[in-house]
Amino acid sequence: MNATPTAEIWFLTGSQGLYGPETLAQVADQSRRIADQLAALPGGPVRVVWKPVLTDASAIIGTVLEANADAGCVGLIAWMHTFSPAKMWIGGLDLLRKPLLHLHTQANVELPWSTIDMDFMNLNQAAHGDREFGYIQSRIGVARKTVAGHVTDPHVGRRIHAWMRAALGHAALRRLRLARFGDNMRDVAVTEGDKVEAQLRFGVSVNTYGVNDLVEAVDSSSDADVTALVEEYADAYRLDPALGRDGDRHNSLRYAARIELGLRAFLDNGSFGAFTTNFEDLGGLRQLPGLAVQRLMADGYGFGGEGDWKTATLLHTVKAMGTGLPGGTSFMEDYTYHLAPGSELILGAHMLEVCPSIAAGRPSCEIHPLGIGGREDPVRLVFDAAPGPAVVVGLADMGDRFRLVANQIEIVDPVEPLPALPVARAVWRPAPNLHTSAEAWLTAGGPHHTVLSTAIGAEELTDLADLLGTELLMIDAGTDIRQFTKEIRWNQAYYRLARGL
Repeated sequence: MNATPTAEIWFLTGSQGLYGPETLAQVADQSRRIADQLAALPGGPVRVVWKPVLTDASAIIGTVLEANADAGCVGLIAWMHTFSPAKMWIGGLDLLRKPLLHLHTQANVELPWSTIDMDFMNLNQAAHGDREFGYIQSRIGVARKTVAGHVTDPHVGRRIHAWMRAALGHAALRRLRLARFGDNMRDVAVTEGDKVEAQLRFGVSVNTYGVNDLVEAVDSSSDADVTALVEEYADAYRLDPALGRDGDRHNSLRYAARIELGLRAFLDNGSFGAFTTNFEDLGGLRQLPGLAVQRLMADGYGFGGEGDWKTATLLHTVKAMGTGLPGGTSFMEDYTYHLAPGSELILGAHMLEVCPSIAAGRPSCEIHPLGIGGREDPVRLVFDAAPGPAVVVGLADMGDRFRLVANQIEIVDPVEPLPALPVARAVWRPAPNLHTSAEAWLTAGGPHHTVLSTAIGAEELTDLADLLGTELLMIDAGTDIRQFTKEIRWNQAYYRLARGL
């Protein structure tokens, strides 16, 4: 997949020249120490880069412009160590195009009660300075996340890291190029959408290519490369004997490998980080891509079935947010329900394309008929998703805006084995229960294609939605349908007013 710049978060500290060089030297020393403590927290997804203390408007503007132009900088953390008159921040905040987190902290955890004097008070007055900074951000209307507390507090660290991951997703989305092979499935509504608005709002560039452009890349894959990739499959998965070297379906596995090689080459040559396919438009492809799609998703590419470019965009973004975390993220679809009273569950799957990053164990590589698409039997990975907490989230075009709908869930083992269902799948219990979650999802107009992630959760998605200025409706343990319906109505008014005339 595309190489991305090394991600950095810049740590900015505000003060003013009134305090004199000796005090400003202390400010610099203590702010560097806070930045180092933040950088040392376990699980941080990006580098924290300390910047010199800012004491006037020209320095602030210069730093903001530098951050805007730096591809490696994915966001800024700002802290007012002392009092920093906020009028000097107006120009910089107005120009800011990168995500911002306002950290309300201080150098010391405890007050030195027996020795505290006015020198200490003048130096350590973030409680004063950050209120000034908070006011000007609200006055201008700057989107930001505010986190209060000392950086050594685990709760503070978790909240900052969640925002950092949202900033990573934001950066990945801003530079994303997506290739659609063919159009979307005929007569389907939710996979449609405004690609121009998506590029304006999110930054993603969505373009369509003929399926036979992909076929040309597939057919040009060398036999030696195909053989090497087939050997990789045999090492990585439990291989159906029929697909083995001496099996009667071995040529089908070789063609699946040829699809992966061609698809990967096409995406890499075009700097694409996401793609879609459509079983109604397969051109000269002999199989519906299954195994290739699953493996590309595992490598971080976004994917959407049936031409669903919005879900492919969202999948790539969430995968970027989860970089380095345990768990995985996959394309998903709510398929059918287990409605036994008191133990209601959702069975999610797709025809073929579920990412093995969420697998409970070593996937099985198999070949089975597929009664859709009109092509040869496709090769695919079959597995159950690993149990644990997760979230499903979908992106819908509501006409005047985009809407994210998410549901916190718990993935569970299937009630019984599924020997006759030869696809990858996940079974989950939605919060607060199936009845409420399904009613809320339908009321919100959430899509049937989703992204399922066991790596990131509600706070990261909330931060991402805030960074994008996009509506998010979260279905969780506290969801009540009456209040949820009111929230949708309030949002309808808010987002229309927020767009202006």
